Amino acid sequence: MAMSMGSSGGRMSEINVTPMIDILLVLLIIFMVIVPQVPNGLSTNVPQPPKHKQKSQPNNRTIVVQVLYQGSAPPAYKINQTSVTYQELLPRLTAIYANRAERVMFIKGDNNVDFRYIAQVMSIGKAAGVNHIGLLTPKMEAGM
Repeated sequence: MAMSMGSSGGRMSEINVTPMIDILLVLLIIFMVIVPQVPNGLSTNVPQPPKHKQKSQPNNRTIVVQVLYQGSAPPAYKINQTSVTYQELLPRLTAIYANRAERVMFIKGDNNVDFRYIAQVMSIGKAAGVNHIGLLTPKMEAGM
């Protein structure tokens, strides 16, 4: 601590800041050296989209049941483009899913079809042993 005489003649004490500045500079250098060596986290590889789009090949594992609107008559049904009647849905779906490990089914209904027909197909799918039932919309169908 240094002492100096003020202009009024009284004593005035001041703090010597030179040692504090030296300590500050040493700490600054230490932190500048340490920070780049601290790991930022885990390195990860993010999957990249394919460079060229591949044509989608028909997937035989995907089962799509279509419910087609027919005016005032009951709707028509198709399993992967094969026409079936309402009475044939349960036996056909049971036969399809009998030996499958992956039990997934999609239902696609026309815009004008009453939802009760979709719900009936869902309950038939559950009775046939399907674990997961999805509803296809126009956006989802474009991606398949």
